[in-house]
Amino acid sequence: MLFHVALSFSSGIDVATRYLDLAGVLACAILGGAVSRTLGFDLFGFLVVGIISGLGGGIIRDVLLQHGTPIALTDYAYLPTAVAGALIAFVTDISEERWTRLFIVLDAAVLGFWAVAGAQKTLSAGLGWLPAVLLGTLSAIGGGALRDIILGRIPAVFGGNGLYATVAAASAAALVICAYADLPVAGIVLGVLLALALRLATVRRGWTLPSSPQWTTPSPMAAYLRLRRTHHSSNNSDET
Repeated sequence: MLFHVALSFSSGIDVATRYLDLAGVLACAILGGAVSRTLGFDLFGFLVVGIISGLGGGIIRDVLLQHGTPIALTDYAYLPTAVAGALIAFVTDISEERWTRLFIVLDAAVLGFWAVAGAQKTLSAGLGWLPAVLLGTLSAIGGGALRDIILGRIPAVFGGNGLYATVAAASAAALVICAYADLPVAGIVLGVLLALALRLATVRRGWTLPSSPQWTTPSPMAAYLRLRRTHHSSNNSDET
């Protein structure tokens, strides 16, 4: 009896993970289509960019897991969901900037959906906490990064994006902690809510990671070396 209850509970977690994955596919395909609109693509361009944006992160995750064929190629709901997202963007007059502005809450929620789904699938494959966090983060950011690469752009996740990857990692970590505490359902809920709260906070407050020109090492030795360089440059200027 207990075995059947446990099996049913595990199946429920797998079903929830699948729907979280599909929610991420749909939303990211729409965003990929919105990018296609700003670039003036035709319908075929919308479909290609939308499908890559919607399915890319999950396919990379599944290939790295080496746990069978990527689910996007075996579950027939994935490709139609990505196509539907691209078509929604094609028939709706929305720009990338307007989509981000009007649907930032959905974008934040989807970030949590994919981070949680990726981490849960990694744990289900028998891997540990660190691969789960890494692949959960990759699931969340991989599709957008692939989209930007094929469009000849530097992936937005590399900077100026409101801690996108950082939020995904935090969401995946929350799922992992709860899973190790035998609270997988709480982990799913907490991971999504955490991504929602952190992403909205970073967008509202403009939080970003420091870029290299802004970064200085706070150690006394580094400060001393900077002072020496400044003094040396000043002396050279005076001599000339």
